[in-house]
Amino acid sequence: MEYSLISHNRYARSFNPVKKKLVLLAIMLFLWVYMAYSCVGYCSTMPSMMVDYRAKETQTAGKMTDNSGVDLMSKLLFKPQGWVDLETDYDEPPIRTASRDLLNDEVEIDRTEDWDEIRGEQKSPDQSPMSSFSNGSGSKKLPQAIIIGVKKGGTRALLEFLRVHPDIRAVGAEPHFFDRNYDNGLDWYRDLMPKTLEGQITMEKTPSYFVTREAPARISAMSRDTKLIVVVRDPVTRAISDYTQTLSKKPDIPTFESLTFRNRTTGLIDTSWSAIQIGIYAKHLENWLQYFPMSQILFVSGERLISDPAGELGRVQDFLGLKRIITDKHFYFNQTKGFPCLKKAEGSSKPHCLGKTKGRTHPNINPEVVQRLRDFYRPFNMKFYQMTSHNFGWD
Repeated sequence: MEYSLISHNRYARSFNPVKKKLVLLAIMLFLWVYMAYSCVGYCSTMPSMMVDYRAKETQTAGKMTDNSGVDLMSKLLFKPQGWVDLETDYDEPPIRTASRDLLNDEVEIDRTEDWDEIRGEQKSPDQSPMSSFSNGSGSKKLPQAIIIGVKKGGTRALLEFLRVHPDIRAVGAEPHFFDRNYDNGLDWYRDLMPKTLEGQITMEKTPSYFVTREAPARISAMSRDTKLIVVVRDPVTRAISDYTQTLSKKPDIPTFESLTFRNRTTGLIDTSWSAIQIGIYAKHLENWLQYFPMSQILFVSGERLISDPAGELGRVQDFLGLKRIITDKHFYFNQTKGFPCLKKAEGSSKPHCLGKTKGRTHPNINPEVVQRLRDFYRPFNMKFYQMTSHNFGWD
């Protein structure tokens, strides 16, 4: 008996080191496989990067002869290209010089906002290790859903909130494909999209699509089944917010009042100014309804996105055919900024609020000017309520 116990103890002592070595070896093997798999997604992009670089060297006068010759930095950072001016159905005199100059300046302002968004995303972790692990698989698809408007309505907040959902993958910066970069082709557009797995939805947001005349036909040509989301906001407040954004970049621009009126004495509103024109939602919606049924367009209230983000996100998730995963537990209200923030952003364990470019303090506007704008927008708002079968309560 004593012999057998001694033999057993010797066997146990000789077995334990071997067992430990096997476990350690297994862990190292797993880590090696994990790292190798994670590199697949990154390494697979290297050939296309080299093609882009060589193509860039051979292009002349800034013109590309092949879609594969897209500038590498444009491909990586999605930097917007030229601006397509808003068109108008109004039979009015030519746009005055001051207003036209402001419109041209807004191109650079929009671009600066986009770059601010990109830099903000680079500072914070955009993906968790598990997200990076899954990036090696899946494929890039054209978007099945697009946030098409409106500027200064709350589109960035909506997109950031939606990215919390595990079945939504979205481009961070605005591609501006259907208004500024359409000539680059669908392959170029698809290449901007993140990889998605089966059952996931690819999304992008470019608010200027809603007011671009050609956008509905172009999106319909890509896919008639595309789901469209429009974040709308009181057009008067939206116009002031639009002006505030421009003012923050161009302090020397004319006053809001001088840009609002074509003739201050008669009170004639200058609808050639984009800040005013964007808020005529009914006019722009008529263009979209020529190509898409109302059932494929969801209108999100910018006001309710602040007061009840979970409620509005619930409507959006239902519209996209997704399970309601984003709920009240994901939000907290930031008293300083005056709007809701995420308790945990995508791929991060820390709270996340939108950047400093959001939630700017509006300048004081003459109450008479505000009232005149409300009177101007009222009939358009009434028509918009009828078209959407929803009263947004702006009047």
